[in-house]
Amino acid sequence: MIVTIDGPAGAGKSTVARMLAEKLNFDFLDTGAMYRCVVYQGNRQKIDWSDENALGKIARQLDLEFDGAAVLVAGEDVSSAIRSAEITALIHYAADNLQVREAMVRLQRKLASEDDVVTEGRDQGTLAFPDAQCKIFLSASAEERARRRTEQMRQAGKEVTVEEILEQQNLRDQQDEAREVGGLKAADDALHVVTDGMRLFEVVEHLERLVRIRM
Repeated sequence: MIVTIDGPAGAGKSTVARMLAEKLNFDFLDTGAMYRCVVYQGNRQKIDWSDENALGKIARQLDLEFDGAAVLVAGEDVSSAIRSAEITALIHYAADNLQVREAMVRLQRKLASEDDVVTEGRDQGTLAFPDAQCKIFLSASAEERARRRTEQMRQAGKEVTVEEILEQQNLRDQQDEAREVGGLKAADDALHVVTDGMRLFEVVEHLERLVRIRM
């Protein structure tokens, strides 16, 4: 069974999807990390970001593994490195690159072909897995998403303001929604879940109920 969780930046998709996968005893597919790995490799190789073919080649040749919560590229644990502000600022180069997106969708389908999977992103229910048995579109207000992200970063020792995060987040939303292929859009048959006012465990429990109904 494939469960897709799509939604805007800061909606908590990765955390919720990972916890839901654990509850269901499914594998967790962190697609956002996959795109970050492509950008990470491009940054290391100091490519010209206007060269779409160079980034596409990196995506097609990406040696990527998930080992529990760890993300490995060519055997190296890059779990923290790919979450840096520098990589976040460059992520649109991968997300807007059709070659990269095609390579990532192929890899996502390959990784999800063997076991039950919870996968999250922005195009999972529409482009990557249009026949998924359970599709969820997870969202919250822009202010709530920015507040949550600010708290996460402060807990990680990074001093940021809600205003800074909200500005970055709004830009990401605009970029994601404007993307011609794989843009942010709820699948027609997706279940919409708005998490304002809900605690994390409440969100996970609610999604688990929705999935088990579909099972």
